[in-house]
Amino acid sequence: MDNKESKYISVSYQLYSIDAEGNKHLEEQTQQGNPFIFISGFGVTLDKFEQQIIGLEPGAKFDFTLQPADAFGEYDEEGVHKLPRESFAINGHFDHENIFEGAVITLMDADERRFMARVEKVEEDGVTVDTNHPLAGQQLQFTGLVLENRDATKEEIQHMLNHLSGEGCGCGCDDCEGGCGGCGGHEHKHNHEEGCGCGCGHCH
Repeated sequence: MDNKESKYISVSYQLYSIDAEGNKHLEEQTQQGNPFIFISGFGVTLDKFEQQIIGLEPGAKFDFTLQPADAFGEYDEEGVHKLPRESFAINGHFDHENIFEGAVITLMDADERRFMARVEKVEEDGVTVDTNHPLAGQQLQFTGLVLENRDATKEEIQHMLNHLSGEGCGCGCDDCEGGCGGCGGHEHKHNHEEGCGCGCGHCH
């Protein structure tokens, strides 16, 4: 199959993280009847993931491992920030319903760019958030099966462009498992000189 952009690709897969001792931990997997679907060339999934998949025929199995640099990068201690509680207030009241330890939320920087963050700690003097991707610093193994790989239609490409322009889910694909993180997330604006964006921009 030609390695061209704008391929409509559907896969079922399992994603494992591999720890320092070589032990594998299942992080996520597609469910039967609900594959992961994306169109290549739009940056909606990891570049190295796409490169591994795009040349495979339907029915092909895959099993490959990505180092942190090719996945979600190394863990960055500077990605942890403590923000004032006022940043998470609605109508003058702290948003206890959505802001709690372990919650994944959508934040917005001074340039109105959205990014995901995990709430690490809620205290009286502020809220500590981690903007690193949950799998930052992890070696990742993908195993699975290519269900479909064909040229994307003009309508499918336009649908993707509509998503990327903000008319729908920010991840740019309809079938990201786990709700693709940023879709329907809790949004708060805040200003930060470093920008503190997660920078992944991918569904997985």
